[in-house]
Amino acid sequence: MNRRRRIYEGKAKILYEGPEPGTLIQHFKDDATAFNNKKHDIIDGKGVLNNRISEFVFEHLNRLGVPTHFIRRVNMREQLVREVEIVPLEVIVRNVAAGSLCTRLGLEEGTQLPRSIIEFCYKKDELGDPLVAEEHITAFGWANPQELDDIMALTIRINDFLSGMFAAVGIRLVDFKIEFGRLWEGDMMRIVLADEISPDSCRLWDMSTGDKMDKDRFRKDLGGMIEAYQEVARRLGILNESERPVTDGPRLVK
Repeated sequence: MNRRRRIYEGKAKILYEGPEPGTLIQHFKDDATAFNNKKHDIIDGKGVLNNRISEFVFEHLNRLGVPTHFIRRVNMREQLVREVEIVPLEVIVRNVAAGSLCTRLGLEEGTQLPRSIIEFCYKKDELGDPLVAEEHITAFGWANPQELDDIMALTIRINDFLSGMFAAVGIRLVDFKIEFGRLWEGDMMRIVLADEISPDSCRLWDMSTGDKMDKDRFRKDLGGMIEAYQEVARRLGILNESERPVTDGPRLVK
């Protein structure tokens, strides 16, 4: 992929031009970041796991009729995706109180929320991705009312699917972040799920022990980040049960 033109590089992924017009190659890096990139490290094998976990989730969503940018996995670290115009919003779904919600509202971590809450953040690293309301979104033209309705409807469907999928393997879906894009097909446009869904973008707790199985292991210096990601992959059937945790790139089920 080094010979392809680099389109964009973020904290955890690189986008290269794809083999056909309207496609991109999404490359998953091993970089782990937190607190708006103030904390940074390289975790060997993280990109491989996130690629496969995200592939697994997006394939299931595609089959359920949730439109996404995902086409297929190319190799251990890369996916072929449709090129979309990213809506400059992070959509956060909260099922259980954790993270910044506890800080802002004085809630105890682990409190079951009365219902799932959808929040929006403006994607702007230099501003710290501030929390915004629907009024901000439509007033500043980041998304129009119909696009926002589509985003909300898809987000609810995605939360229902993910909550059930993880619960079936003994994992509690605490919260997660997703992004959406505009997919143009001639003069027609539709909102589709983009970016990734992985332990980097979800809070996942073991239902029996409460152990964290996500990027909070890095944020909070708990250690065992790669082992936690591998355990998520094992429970989803992506890794063989007999494999031992390794950090130089796990062997994955084909």
